[in-house]
Amino acid sequence: MSENKDLDQLRQEIDTIDTQIHQLLNQRAECAERVAETKLREFGAENGEGDLSRVMFYRPEREAQVLRKVIDRNSGPLEGKTVARIFREIMSACLALEKPMEVAYFGPEGTFTQAATIKHFGQSVISLPQPSIATVFSQVESGQCNYGVVPVENSTEGMVSHTLDNFMDSPLKICGEVELRIQLHLLANENASSDTIKTICAHQQALAQARNWLDNNWPGVDRIAVASNAEAAKMAKDDASIAAVAGDIAAEQYGLMKIAKSIEDFANNTTRFLIIGNEEVAPSGSDKTSLIVEANNKPGALLKLLEPFQSSGVSLTRIDTRPSRTDTWAYVFFIEFEGHKDDDNIAGILEGLGDHSRVLKVLGSYPKAVL
Repeated sequence: MSENKDLDQLRQEIDTIDTQIHQLLNQRAECAERVAETKLREFGAENGEGDLSRVMFYRPEREAQVLRKVIDRNSGPLEGKTVARIFREIMSACLALEKPMEVAYFGPEGTFTQAATIKHFGQSVISLPQPSIATVFSQVESGQCNYGVVPVENSTEGMVSHTLDNFMDSPLKICGEVELRIQLHLLANENASSDTIKTICAHQQALAQARNWLDNNWPGVDRIAVASNAEAAKMAKDDASIAAVAGDIAAEQYGLMKIAKSIEDFANNTTRFLIIGNEEVAPSGSDKTSLIVEANNKPGALLKLLEPFQSSGVSLTRIDTRPSRTDTWAYVFFIEFEGHKDDDNIAGILEGLGDHSRVLKVLGSYPKAVL
């Protein structure tokens, strides 16, 4: 009886805490609504009047700062990033009260890019799948969507060239980044078996990321690269002769069983995605900057581009090359480094780069991934 009484008291305590949490959530939501009203008044856009396009409801640097504070002040027993993910959803729901955001992502539904979109913006965002990376760019450029999410690199397979190429001519800015641990599974419908499966389908990157496992476990079975892992899952849903390499979200979306789990060749397999938008982002205190630069066609040109970073003690996080669209056998460099373009030392570096390059395009400064 005493044990039951203790449990009842603990449950009552949890109920009391839940009520307090609920009240505080509603107070936060009411405050978010007042924030929206203040922003609308500032730009003269009350009652649907004025220029709504000038009102910035979503502030990437502010959200990054809030999430970092959540992690820093957390004392357990919940892990800091676990609590931060809860706050991510709270902020997503409150932002939807201000203005529901529409975010384009490289689809269809069930892709890792959709999972990255949800991880970064939360469940309350309106996520819209697009048939190509180029379409994601065009949807954001035209104002049809507020932001876009595109893959930029995988830890085992390197850079996504289509994304880099689209930055060449686009006016869009990088507003953020999100990293996603990639777990790949071999999926098939409930009627499939080792006897029925004749083909394994996936995006070419997923096939490459699971190449060794597939060689060892399904040798001799044809592999076909398709537009996305979700497209492969959709094919497997209706055909017992097809298995798909895809993730959890695709398995749930298309009701597939997991023939084998976590078949990626490297346990730390991670893909990084970029958030693209029309506005520049203010410093958050822990930022990255990305740029495209084409060096002068002279001996030692690349060295002159990199020397300012070394002398200023700025850490490069990525450097890659793409063919130039203007000259044969000429290349542009995609460079990422720590710091914000408005930082004094970074501004000096950018000024020096302009003197030693034919083309210099700052793609954006943005908060480092928090979750």
